[in-house]
Formats: sequence, C-alpha cells, structure tokens
Amino acid sequence: MTKKAAQQHDVSTGRITVRMRYVRMAPRKVRHIADLIKQRSVDDARALLTTLPHRAASSISKLLQSGISGAQAKKLNTDALTVADIRVDGGPMTTRWMPRAMGRATPIQRKTSHITLTLQESAQVRPPRFIFPIKEKKKKKETPETPHKHPTEKDEHMRKHEHKKEPHVEAKTESPAAGKGFIRRIFRRKSV
Repeated sequence: MTKKAAQQHDVSTGRITVRMRYVRMAPRKVRHIADLIKQRSVDDARALLTTLPHRAASSISKLLQSGISGAQAKKLNTDALTVADIRVDGGPMTTRWMPRAMGRATPIQRKTSHITLTLQESAQVRPPRFIFPIKEKKKKKETPETPHKHPTEKDEHMRKHEHKKEPHVEAKTESPAAGKGFIRRIFRRKSV
C-alpha cells in the first residue's frame, strides 16, 4: 500500500484540505501528535513538528507542507494560515499470525491511518515566530575523470604534491592481559 495525498481547495472561504492515506502507523499514535497542532498557526505547527522525536511527526509535517504548497498555488496568504482541523481515521488493517506456546497463534494487527488536514486563512495576520531556512539540494561532486571538468589550481597543486605523502602506520601495542583467550574468559556464558 502506498501513501496517497489529495488536495481539495475552496478559495472562496480561504480553506484548503489535504489528505494522506494509507500511512503505515496506528491511528492512536498519529492522533497523539495531531492533537498538538490543532488551532495553531502554520508557522508554530511546523516548528513543533520539527522538534518532536515521534515518527508520526514527519508524516504530518509532509502533509502540512503539502497544504502550504497548495495554498501558495491558490494565492492564499501563507502567513495567515492556521490549522483549522486535523482528523485521523483508521485505514485497512492486515492481520499476521505469530506462533505461541502449545500450538496457539496470536494475531498481529498491521494498522494504517488516513490523515485529513484542513488549513484556513484567518483575518488576523501575525508575524512568524520562527524562520525556516530553505534547504538547497546538494550538487553531485564531479570526479577528475569527467571529460568536461577543467582542472583548477587546487587540482594541479594536489597532483604535484601527491608523491610526497607517506602512508601512516600505527604501531600495535599488546597489553599483557590481552593474551589469547582473555576476552573469551571474561565474556563466557557461565560465570566462575
């Protein structure tokens, strides 16, 4: 099952609704995080979700970012957006079985969640309390073997002084207690 995100826009009322379906987490665990961002501004909600260590926070953060992008596409004021509602519903559940003692089997439930997030443009615009830096994608480093790369002064300097490097050899020192079988005696299963 894959996660699916859908967007529903209502520009006349300044609301935007985004959905993420089939999230591979139990709804009870996702609701715990979802309740923390209700009725907060988008800026506060993003700051809170980035600091939380829970796994559900990253999924909700992606959904929130999707809602912000949809609001920008519909020309809504992103500084005035608040989380009007967030709802977590249970999705389909697959059952696995785990063998137990005396021939019994115990069911293991693999639960999924459907998350629905509604953002609303409020009349009161508050300045953002947190500033999020925009992460730029790292460019792939080019190797010197590529034909289109022009050598720089640093590359020429490295080639000239390449032969002067000597290999670093660490001297091994053995302690008297580290003889053969010493570790085995310490970590053997039965204590003496």
